[in-house]
Amino acid sequence: MTDKPLRTPLCPWHEAHGGRMVDFAGWWMPVQYASIVDEHVATRTAAGMFDVSHMGRLTVTGPGSRDWLESLLTRRVADMDVGRVRYTLVTSDADGGVAILDDALVAREADAADGTPRFALVVNASNRDRVVAWLRSRLPEAGVTLADRTHDTAMIAVQGPQAIAIVGSLCPPADAARIAALKNYTATTATLAGTPAAVSRTGYTGEDGVELVVLAAAAERVWSALHAAGTPHGLRPCGLGARDTLRLEAGMPLYGHELTATSDPFAIGLGLAFHFEGAAGGPRSFPGCEAFRRMRDAAAPQVRVGIVFDSKRSAREGAEVRMGNHPVGTVTSGSFAPTVGAAVAMALVTREAAQPGTAVDVMIRDTAQPGRIAPLPFYQRPRG
Repeated sequence: MTDKPLRTPLCPWHEAHGGRMVDFAGWWMPVQYASIVDEHVATRTAAGMFDVSHMGRLTVTGPGSRDWLESLLTRRVADMDVGRVRYTLVTSDADGGVAILDDALVAREADAADGTPRFALVVNASNRDRVVAWLRSRLPEAGVTLADRTHDTAMIAVQGPQAIAIVGSLCPPADAARIAALKNYTATTATLAGTPAAVSRTGYTGEDGVELVVLAAAAERVWSALHAAGTPHGLRPCGLGARDTLRLEAGMPLYGHELTATSDPFAIGLGLAFHFEGAAGGPRSFPGCEAFRRMRDAAAPQVRVGIVFDSKRSAREGAEVRMGNHPVGTVTSGSFAPTVGAAVAMALVTREAAQPGTAVDVMIRDTAQPGRIAPLPFYQRPRG
């Protein structure tokens, strides 16, 4: 007998409102409500609301928390001001090998009551257990406290052109103004629908928007308030299906697909996830640092690219990419892309095949599907 999937605090709402539920990374999650395409388009044109409570939420506190995280994450935390958020990797050097355990967001929260720094980490649901186990194995005897708050809290993403206005309409005016003034990868706190919330201007869709963390007990009330406030402005509840097509169009890597434990992160465009120098200019050290430095300085044989097809027929992970009759790479993610109006894929291919415009064939059920190499992302939201 297998264990039943975990339930987020919002599962009753999803089930009552027609969510098609599936087991995803051990969690009972909505993959869609009616149409993935309609949910995707609503996010691009108005707003989409996503339950992302399956993501792991960790809090790190204590007088040694800053130095401890500085020694473990690929991005610097020593120079992070309160309210700053950074994309980072969590890496391991256990047993002499180097592995990427996950990609994550690290946020500097307001100091604890005793004046010591506080940090929050958001990690992938499928990797939470091993990331927590790794971090706990590296905890010092004193000075750092690691708490897994995944089950105590809920996380809601509101994404799209109307997202900030919808969220702000449920906050006191000063909080709404502060949220509207947030830059990308910054965070604040606010009172949202009468409950305290952590608010970060982050997301996984390629659109503007925020991700909200509230106590589990308040989650359904906050979600319902957002739904009521946003529906007149085109907001729709969205499932995992639209979240995946949105991130694919935006060229965002997904752990287990573009990014794996053994990936060369520089080959897939994740050099931004590394700080090899400290805030004062000296060298940093984190698990696997020297191995990743060597990867940075070498030319990887394969690189991540986009592929756009002439049809709507999707290529799936693992499909072979060919140039002429020669295999040159492998698809890592693929789907129909509603905003593009065609099927797209991300793939790892040889450098000779990576030039934009290069004609390739992708094997889909033993049939060669023609496409062309395209720069990433496939979609970038209008600015201004």
